Amino acid sequence: MSGRLSSGPSRQVHDEILRPQFDFDMTHLLPHYLAVEVVLLLEYERMGVITGDQRRDIADRLCRIDESTLSADPATNMSDTSMAIEQWVHGQLVEPVPAWHVDRSRNDSQATAHALAAREWLGGAAEDLLGLGEAVHRLANGTTDLLMPGYTHLQAAQVITPGFYLAALSQQILHNLRRWLATYDGNDLSPLGAGSMAGQQLPWDRHRMAHLLGFAGPVPHALTAVASRSLALEMMAEFSILGAELSRFVTDLMTWGSNEYAFIDLPDELSGISAAMPQKKNFPILERIRGKLAHLGAFGVDIVLAQRSTPYSNMVEVSKEATANLHVSVATTRTALRLFSTVVDNLRFRSDRMREACRREYLGAFALANDLTLNDGIPWRDSQIVVGQYIAAAISADIPPHPGDPGLLVEVAGRHGYQVSDAARVLADAFDIEKAIRGKRSTGSVNPQALADLLASQADEFRLLRQRWDDRRARRGSARALLGRR
Repeated sequence: MSGRLSSGPSRQVHDEILRPQFDFDMTHLLPHYLAVEVVLLLEYERMGVITGDQRRDIADRLCRIDESTLSADPATNMSDTSMAIEQWVHGQLVEPVPAWHVDRSRNDSQATAHALAAREWLGGAAEDLLGLGEAVHRLANGTTDLLMPGYTHLQAAQVITPGFYLAALSQQILHNLRRWLATYDGNDLSPLGAGSMAGQQLPWDRHRMAHLLGFAGPVPHALTAVASRSLALEMMAEFSILGAELSRFVTDLMTWGSNEYAFIDLPDELSGISAAMPQKKNFPILERIRGKLAHLGAFGVDIVLAQRSTPYSNMVEVSKEATANLHVSVATTRTALRLFSTVVDNLRFRSDRMREACRREYLGAFALANDLTLNDGIPWRDSQIVVGQYIAAAISADIPPHPGDPGLLVEVAGRHGYQVSDAARVLADAFDIEKAIRGKRSTGSVNPQALADLLASQADEFRLLRQRWDDRRARRGSARALLGRR
């Protein structure tokens, strides 16, 4: 193929390296390789390297190529996608076009095909993440009036609502969507026209080629264009981060679905059974989601280690091996997101169980300590001690949080030299679970109005981000449609 070697690749190299890569390219990258070829043809014609008739003749052959057209042949095309396209078209032409592929390198062409695919994959994953975020936001809006315990260090801490908790998840997803958009836009650049590594001899219009492919512009530096795989690296890093974050929320759902909590339920079609213990209703879908999210961290480490310490140049190790799990990472991310969306759409919170858990726990202890300091002048640290000793004594005496025992509170405070002016009131206020959420006044809190304001703001941002992702999808679609008419 180049005259430098006397034979094609060995059977082992073909079977274990080149053929699997070729098959992957045919399944996932072929349309992008062909789009690159069409743009190269348009530039050849613009520069006067080939005629309009020659360009149309080659383009007609390119349009006939699909997965069944090309084959990996070590003898004729080195089992390489770009060479297979070139050889097949040459064989179909009535008149040869000697200047076709002059001043052209596989390095920037392959990098461009990979960038086109990765950009498409990231856009698809973003669509699924938007879907999950919007599902979570809907459920949050519908559960702002249900009371449940909030936990710190796995211990019941304060009264919250499912809507408040889910608003945290939708806020996290919005953050991820913004990061993904920055990753997309920061890498929305075309390597095409960079050549092997140092640029090209012909006056290629790299800006025109980038825009024809739907990119915002060309990669400014020729070496960066062929040496970097920053989009793949950043995508897998973002997926890894997302997997770690979402797994924590899934863990909470798994906990709340256990018999000891029974805060949530899922329909039978999303549940599982035990083959030996017929009393059980399991939620293996949550385990599957968390397990799939764990893979994302492994994929993120994989691409980092595969690129680490490689020379900064075009390397098969970086372009092919390091990115070998990119498509798997995308597919795993999208599966986990769609499954999580289905769970959220079908999730039911059991208000009776959650309310009972709030009633039996001393979730107003923080508010009680605040009240003793602000209204009875007990120093803050001492009020913490008084409240802690009161609760310990109340638990020992089997006294419920509400209405509590005013006499016991007065007695405990008196041991420390303090008086409580209205013990019955402060206990009733502190451990009234309905008042617990209304008593918060800061923005971003569980207070119903603060939560409503936050959810309204999130709704606006979801609409804005969906529009931005839609705009980028439309730009890709317009570029494909335009090339299809050339």
